[in-house]
Amino acid sequence: MNSSLAFTSRDAGGPADVQDATRRLPLADDKAMLRAAAELTRDLHVARGAIFWPDMLACVAVGYGALYAAMTAPTGWAILAGVIAVLALYRAGSFIHELTHIRQGALPGFRLGWHLLVGIPLMVPSFLYEGVHTLHHARQRYGTAEDPEYLPLALMKPWSLPVFVIVAALAPVAQLLRFAVLAPLSAVIPPLRRIVVERYSALSINPSFRRRAPEGAFRTMWLAQEIATSAWAIALVTLTATGVIPLRAFLVFLGVISAVAVLNQIRTLVAHLWENDGEQMTVTAQYLDSVNVPPPGLLAPLWAPVGLRYHALHHLVPSVPYHALGVAHRRLMKALGQGSTYDKASYPGLPGLVARLARSTMVSRG
Repeated sequence: MNSSLAFTSRDAGGPADVQDATRRLPLADDKAMLRAAAELTRDLHVARGAIFWPDMLACVAVGYGALYAAMTAPTGWAILAGVIAVLALYRAGSFIHELTHIRQGALPGFRLGWHLLVGIPLMVPSFLYEGVHTLHHARQRYGTAEDPEYLPLALMKPWSLPVFVIVAALAPVAQLLRFAVLAPLSAVIPPLRRIVVERYSALSINPSFRRRAPEGAFRTMWLAQEIATSAWAIALVTLTATGVIPLRAFLVFLGVISAVAVLNQIRTLVAHLWENDGEQMTVTAQYLDSVNVPPPGLLAPLWAPVGLRYHALHHLVPSVPYHALGVAHRRLMKALGQGSTYDKASYPGLPGLVARLARSTMVSRG
């Protein structure tokens, strides 16, 4: 699904400040950093099932247990349980990012297990992300109009930031509409199917992104996931409408999904600096436009789970699994040191990043 609005950048005409001028200068690649990233992480590319499975299953157990408590407990306890459910299911859902990068067969059964426990129940099957997120990592696409996961938010109007976050709250409504209504209708209406595939089958933030129809084995996987998720969404609506599922339970479920989507959108807001206005960038420029929030920050694992706190590092070594990114970061910091190009992508926490982005949107550009 495309969850963003058609934001527009501000005019670049008129006098520009020094920061803007610097942004437009081409940035040469730091070859020493790129070489170190490749050499120091060669032994870290294996996804370890002994970490993936317990992590995901623990999140599922805590998340659904807390969700049930939120549906049934008195108000005060229900709120606390809801917060726990949001954090646990957000982490469980974040494994969709790992699924796009680990090779097929690397973790036997994990993809199926994740879909049965997380992707289908939360209505976020991985086909919405697989084949989309990899375009964001394509060297020639990052930060351009062809990047499904990029908007020059730092160059937009100040109101674009709160709208960017608030629109995510509508995610459960969009998901139900996508899978309970549009999917079955599009199966018998070919023109609608083309629209659904192009515009409502990607977890992207670029409103101009249009997805190509799937082919081959990926098409088979897509259809299996879509059919299963549609069946779940239709059953959920039907059972609620007939009173089998209490209305409160249904609304709590949608509220938790909405909160998960908002939290993820806030994380997305600070995953990059969003300072590129469509030009192709070197790998180093892409890295510096991305964000690491390494320790000692204690809250980052909550709002940027499953390795997402090392988002800039991930852009250097996208095939390194989440559980090895901390090791990779420490190795690179030891080898390259403070003040290096590598170090410049590290930030202390969420509030400062949000403030920086907000200030950037308010800078006068003529």
